[in-house]
Amino acid sequence: MTLWRLWAGSVLLSVLLPLQAAETTFTIENTNFLQQQHSGLDNTAYTYDYDRLRLSGGWRSGAYFLTGIGDVVNYLGNGYVHSDEFALFDEVRPDIPFEVRTEAQHYGPGAAHARIYRLYGGYEDSVQRITAGIQKISMGVGRIWTPTDLYNAKNSYALEPDEVYGVLAATYSYAPSDLSTVTAVASVRHDRTFKYAARAKGYLAFADVGLDFIRSEDTLMIGYELEGNFFSTGAEWRSEGGYFKSDLLDTEFFQGIAGFDYGFENGITWVVEALYSSETFTYTQLLDNYADELVGNMVQSPFYAGTTLTYDFNLAFSGSFLYIESFDEASSRFVAPSLTYTLNDHNTFTAGMLLGFGSDSSAFGPYGERFYLEWQASY
Repeated sequence: MTLWRLWAGSVLLSVLLPLQAAETTFTIENTNFLQQQHSGLDNTAYTYDYDRLRLSGGWRSGAYFLTGIGDVVNYLGNGYVHSDEFALFDEVRPDIPFEVRTEAQHYGPGAAHARIYRLYGGYEDSVQRITAGIQKISMGVGRIWTPTDLYNAKNSYALEPDEVYGVLAATYSYAPSDLSTVTAVASVRHDRTFKYAARAKGYLAFADVGLDFIRSEDTLMIGYELEGNFFSTGAEWRSEGGYFKSDLLDTEFFQGIAGFDYGFENGITWVVEALYSSETFTYTQLLDNYADELVGNMVQSPFYAGTTLTYDFNLAFSGSFLYIESFDEASSRFVAPSLTYTLNDHNTFTAGMLLGFGSDSSAFGPYGERFYLEWQASY
């Protein structure tokens, strides 16, 4: 079966799901980014358009459910689709033992591919949940960084931080009480080896406390999660971190975050977070190991501090601002402001920037700068 047929089958499944039972959903979403980017990778400026058409279908019958999501992704911009940067990032694939996307099909000034984004099913009742398939596995409690998440870590430096690849996994979660859960995960990696995870989380007197464990053929992580209320102030504090050991990188280190967030009465939400790592890596090491499961933990500075501000001006306009400072010999910073206008229930427009400041040897200097206009339409 070719990948095109596999993808077409998943899309057909998402289309046919609404016909099979009463409890169904089907949505069409198109996300378009018009971008002007100055790449720090090859010191070249590009203007191009990125478009993602997403078809999503869901079916539920009692405690059983099934979800399918398929994408058609298109890049339009002759300089960018023939650049080294595009070639590098086009090689990145999900950590899955088979292809879930087509190769990029080049046509004149553009390139396009299709992919299966999510395809999973399972069972869920009041105390347990079982899932299997291509899905997102979330771990950690951080708002800017989630170092303990070695499956689908948030990337705050990306255009869409929560747009992450899925993994082929089976999960089981059990809630022995209203305030505690136990979760086990088994996934199959691209090289057909297995990766296992376990998490136990519950409320202990002053905070929600979690213990995490992840083990693959090459990597070991033992971590923790903490989150709770800061006395009677209305602020919430959190921390997560862990011990990491990598045979491929021949290293072991500690990495963790601490932070808090507070929602003001005037609609402003403020987040502050700091990241510490006992081990640092060079930009070249990061590029050479972009497919490693620890690539999200390969930081260039031992200490970062970040803050985000979000504010709803009114029902139509909202804004956000992210600032991250890297503290090392070559200090640098990352800034990402954006302004969003909600036209109606189906159309949203956002203008924003992703800016890296610093020398070529610093943590954020190679990020360059990006300006974008986003139009998201959903039906």
